[in-house]
Amino acid sequence: MKAKVLTFGVAVLTVLGIGTAGAAPKGHGAQSRLDVVQARGEIRVCSTGDYRPFTYRDAAGAWSGIDIDLAGDLARRLGVRLQLVQTTWKAIADDVGRKCDLATGGVSVTLDRAKKGFYTVPYLRDGKTPITLCENEKRFQTLEQIDQPGVRAIVNPGGTNEQFADANLERATIVRHPDNNTIFAEILAGRADLMITDATETRWQAKRNPRLCAVHPDEPFTFSEKAYLMPRDIVFKEWADQWLHLALNDGTYARIAKPWLG
Repeated sequence: MKAKVLTFGVAVLTVLGIGTAGAAPKGHGAQSRLDVVQARGEIRVCSTGDYRPFTYRDAAGAWSGIDIDLAGDLARRLGVRLQLVQTTWKAIADDVGRKCDLATGGVSVTLDRAKKGFYTVPYLRDGKTPITLCENEKRFQTLEQIDQPGVRAIVNPGGTNEQFADANLERATIVRHPDNNTIFAEILAGRADLMITDATETRWQAKRNPRLCAVHPDEPFTFSEKAYLMPRDIVFKEWADQWLHLALNDGTYARIAKPWLG
């Protein structure tokens, strides 16, 4: 009877996928993307290139931004070349693991994206807030003031800005503008009244456009965090987390962010 019970117990463990002592766990020895990147000698980083100060790609194809500089530091510490890959906000979560090894450039942490990949530890806290002409700053302090007939809220499609506008604006007109690099010119030209985007972006744009004002960027409507989006590879994620942890605490992040954030 005891022998039968033991046999049954082993069978149950086998069905549940729990190996006997000494057996290698499932997936043991599988090659991590970290190994692939090092063997390739190149890390491919996706970015939209339209979200300053995090990422920007100009007409000549040159990249700049906080996250572009940080990606360069990541590549250097890993000992590989950096290859930047153009993506869009709509495609970014699907491109990770397919077109590139990770995504960067002001990527907000969302549960929908987390269904498709891993995030590194966050490196910046942010939240949605309006930016508008300074003369209209007092008009758009609250969502109730914004969500009124005749108010034109401009938004770039495919990301969290559009999701926020769709979820919170019912009476206002949502103007979907495909190019986030020119979206603030639409406000300056009077073709839109405001945009609701991340506070970091509103501060950056307001510094460079004296007619634009960030509306209470220190008290945004929402809470969000920025992180890097990665494939579902725990070994690669742990290395990236350790790199980012060091960068946040050894002065690297502060040095890189200062020219962009002040």
